[in-house]
Amino acid sequence: MQRIKQQNASSALTLKNKLIYGIGAMGLDMSYGLCFSFFMKYSTDVLLIDSFFLGVMMAVARVWDGVNDPMMGTIANNTKSRFGRFRPWVFLGGILNAVVLFFLFFNPGFNTGSVKLHIYITIFYVLWGMSMTMIDIPYWSFIPTLTSNLNERNVISAIPRFFSGLGQLTVMGATPLILSAFPAEKQSTGFALIAAGLSIMMIITSTITAAGTRERIVPPKEEKFTFKETLRTLRGNDQLLVFLVVVILFNLGWYMMNALAAYFFDYVAEDNKLFTLFAAVSGVAQAVGLVLMSPLSKRFGKQRVFKGGITAAIVGYLALLFISTRGTLNIPLFFAFDLLACLGIGCVFTAEMSMFADLVDYGEFKLGKRTESIVYSMKSFQMKFAQMAQALIMGIGLAIFSYQKNVHPQPESGKTGIVLMMFLIPPILALAALILFTRKYKLHSEYLEDISQAAHKGKLEASSTQ
Repeated sequence: MQRIKQQNASSALTLKNKLIYGIGAMGLDMSYGLCFSFFMKYSTDVLLIDSFFLGVMMAVARVWDGVNDPMMGTIANNTKSRFGRFRPWVFLGGILNAVVLFFLFFNPGFNTGSVKLHIYITIFYVLWGMSMTMIDIPYWSFIPTLTSNLNERNVISAIPRFFSGLGQLTVMGATPLILSAFPAEKQSTGFALIAAGLSIMMIITSTITAAGTRERIVPPKEEKFTFKETLRTLRGNDQLLVFLVVVILFNLGWYMMNALAAYFFDYVAEDNKLFTLFAAVSGVAQAVGLVLMSPLSKRFGKQRVFKGGITAAIVGYLALLFISTRGTLNIPLFFAFDLLACLGIGCVFTAEMSMFADLVDYGEFKLGKRTESIVYSMKSFQMKFAQMAQALIMGIGLAIFSYQKNVHPQPESGKTGIVLMMFLIPPILALAALILFTRKYKLHSEYLEDISQAAHKGKLEASSTQ
């Protein structure tokens, strides 16, 4: 039997506690936002890196992340320090990722398109993924250690999602405006300055979170985790495996739309200023979705809201596909359905955070050990796996559809490829996620309440034979 030690876990977290924890997500998603919205376009259009090479390189880097994510989860769970298990990694990881982010978007003088530049980009992209793992897994692992109350957990999950959306909105909205101040031959300088500013923000926000967040629910001191134990945890938590596939499918669709937006507004809509509007509408809609998640979950249940969010995203994606293939872009209608899709996405993303915390309790129920970092390493893994698929599809897709770098007007084949990858693939993936979630996911509210109450009264029995 495993008994959970609680440190003032029965007292509610203050708003200050929640905000100090949540602000760390802003720096995280500023780094994510710059990489996943602009890295490929920066590489193909500014550095003249081959799109096929870029897609394969990014995919291979994500495979390596698939190996080191559970390793980082094991390391974080086993960390012993007077600062706790997660705070040191949030602090150190934030500084390291900030440094690597800058150099990823800084060309030290290599010729565009050269072999040396290809090698340089590869090295720093791999380092960026590894340093992000170092901070991302410990950061999100905090959630189930902050409270055992399911409703409060929904609120805590929503706050970092708000800061996350704010970070992404800032990057997606400000980056095109800043770059527009630089002529074509100076775009590399513009990207380097943006990366420098975001690196500073990463250091500030991760330091605030590391300094002000404490674990309130921790496992007994004698619990140790080996890599073998990590694999046993993953095999034994059947609902974690189901949920991983669901979120990989859904998130891949959003990553495709988000990463292709820069290409869409440059080459299909032929108006880069609309990208800033797209970022604003998407960011605000996701923020509203995450705010609505908590009250809607109380009224309808988290699983129903999750399914409703996926459905809204599917409808929005399909409408955007129809609008984008009808000749001249109907801008008001386009952004109306972008709003609908992103409202659903905001609800889904917020629910994901809370549901990973639920899976920590379920894993304890199944296996008799509490493994926050191992479960949250799978959050990082699914994200990177989806990004791997996104990079492969985009890199190979742009090559197949004969995308021409910096060519205006873009050939029709290039435009068609951008539209299909951006608006047809996402709803197909989201529909598959919805079907799988409906048929296979069983952690509903009443069951979760029983598991959570048992977990935090220390009445669980290990069931390692399952």
